[in-house]
Amino acid sequence: MSTDIKTTASPPGDAAVRDVAHAHKPFPAGRVAAWVVVLTIAAYFAWSVAGNENFGWPVVAQYFFDPVVVSGLYVSLGLTIVAMIIGTVLGLLLAVARMSKDHLASSLASLFIWFFRGTPLLVQLIFWYNLSTLFPTLSIGIPFFGPTFASWDTNSVISPMTAAIAGLALNESAYMAEIIRGGLLSVDKGQFETAEAFGMTRARALRRIIIPQAMRSIVPPTGNQLISMIKATSLVSVIAMADLLYSVQSIYNRTFEVIPMLLVAVTWYLLITSVLNIGQSYIERYYGRGDRHTGTAKAEKEAAVPAPALAAAQEASQ
Repeated sequence: MSTDIKTTASPPGDAAVRDVAHAHKPFPAGRVAAWVVVLTIAAYFAWSVAGNENFGWPVVAQYFFDPVVVSGLYVSLGLTIVAMIIGTVLGLLLAVARMSKDHLASSLASLFIWFFRGTPLLVQLIFWYNLSTLFPTLSIGIPFFGPTFASWDTNSVISPMTAAIAGLALNESAYMAEIIRGGLLSVDKGQFETAEAFGMTRARALRRIIIPQAMRSIVPPTGNQLISMIKATSLVSVIAMADLLYSVQSIYNRTFEVIPMLLVAVTWYLLITSVLNIGQSYIERYYGRGDRHTGTAKAEKEAAVPAPALAAAQEASQ
């Protein structure tokens, strides 16, 4: 007994229409129109700014590399580096303490983070600068009725530099603690259990296993914090710290060229943050290379399997 299987061929016209050889990407008319509108507005804005004499571009060029401005730039960069290093180290300790099973350590870390995240940075800077109002002297000794071993005048210890570093670093440590804690929580808890099974201490497991894996979650927000720190250094000008903003203010208070000198500061801030953005992208790419390799391998594996439409076409051709 035989059964005849009848196959119905597609009409030649339909086959020609569905042939992938005739497929083409449609022209993105809407996208091109949007680009034309945006570029036109941007060109008009740039032309208006460049042609406006009130911006004082010759003054900007004159003072851009002025020694006073460059000196203030060095101060801002130095404050950023020192405050970020101290803030990151303290933030790591606070994050570990808050995740600790010790209730006292966790409570103290939570209290520290609550206070320094809940009060404005500008208020903290002013508070540190005027610490001598509350404590005229700083001393080391046995509390309450014990002898005093050493004592210093508060004004000699809390200078504008130390007040700026203390305010920026302590405020940054509170934010970095939450960033690092979030990164550590993103790592599977089984990693700790595996490390303990191999006899690793908690500190070594953090250093060798947990923190390297958490870096992919820690690096992007840390880069954002670094960029924010560059801009936050401008707040130290209120405590007479000769940073970049204070330096340009000292010049326009003498020359009355307010807008051009502010443009000098803005341009320097934009240049620094642009360089930091490029560095952040390279660091993110470095720590995310494992995900890219996994994604590439998965894409190659999927590409090796023929698509259903292609398989159907091959069967039809046979």
